[in-house]
Amino acid sequence: MKIKQISVFLENTPGNLEKACRAIAEADVNLQTITIAETKDYGIVRAIVDNPEKAVDALKEKGFSAKLVDVLAIEVDDTPGALSSILKKSSENGLNIEYMYAMTRPINDKPVMIMSFKDIDTAERVFG
Repeated sequence: MKIKQISVFLENTPGNLEKACRAIAEADVNLQTITIAETKDYGIVRAIVDNPEKAVDALKEKGFSAKLVDVLAIEVDDTPGALSSILKKSSENGLNIEYMYAMTRPINDKPVMIMSFKDIDTAERVFG
């Protein structure tokens, strides 16, 4: 299922992540899962929220660089090898996963992986 993720570019300084999370909370948007990819000076916060458009607007109002990105939420059976079979299906269809992370809450009682693909529409057809 294609969903919207918020991506926020942050300077890697104390308190910056807290300020971004506070902006989201003050907009009455619920943070459902979050991951951070970082370098020495900057980080990219990727998050799934219950109202992505409102979250991006709130972040931009506070001066953050934020945007919406399409990603796939793919249900994964809670069994050994389940993720491996998804990765195999991806490679068999020529789809490169740019990044992925686990959702903190299940959908339909199944774990969910959030995955970014260069060709999101083809990936959605493959996994849809």
